[in-house]
Amino acid sequence: MSIRAVLFDMDGTIYDSGIDWRAFREKVDIPWDGRPILEQLADADPEVRERGLAALHRVEAEGAANGSLIEGAEELLALLRDRGIPCVLVTNNSRRSAETVLARHALRFDLVLTRDDGAPKPAPYLFAEALDRLGVPPSEAAVVGDAHLDLIAAKAAGIGEVILVGTPEWMRAHIPEGATYLEAGDLFHVATLLKERLGSGAD
Repeated sequence: MSIRAVLFDMDGTIYDSGIDWRAFREKVDIPWDGRPILEQLADADPEVRERGLAALHRVEAEGAANGSLIEGAEELLALLRDRGIPCVLVTNNSRRSAETVLARHALRFDLVLTRDDGAPKPAPYLFAEALDRLGVPPSEAAVVGDAHLDLIAAKAAGIGEVILVGTPEWMRAHIPEGATYLEAGDLFHVATLLKERLGSGAD
């Protein structure tokens, strides 16, 4: 069955915020354990949580304002737009940060969902919500991300086609054993993989 919608992660996938998340965790006294930073902060002592949330909002805003697109992002989105494939941005970042990035780079998405819209990844909610709004079944969608969180959320939402690109080595240990996914070297490789799965009806 061909792909009828593509769901994109933002940070680390199509956008480089310049944030060193391992260094950030050390700075706010949150160890890396594979969970999203907001989930870790929610479980932290009140003092660590308050300081960490303030630092997180600050560094996210700076990353959105000063980061850059990852090479191939514009070309990949243009390819899908030319093929008539809806594209959705699904990010664990804030809506304010997502809007900053989109305004700076004039990227066009059919829908944008952030952590302000519901339970963030690895929960499947945002992926499921996006597909429900588009009217596309999970079996006809693909996810493009960089992290184990994208993979876990996609599988929980019933999305079989997942492409990971640029996954940092320190995240790889948290990819579920036996999880099926494709791995791309860069976004141009992602474009090649997606073109093979779009089907003739997308032309």
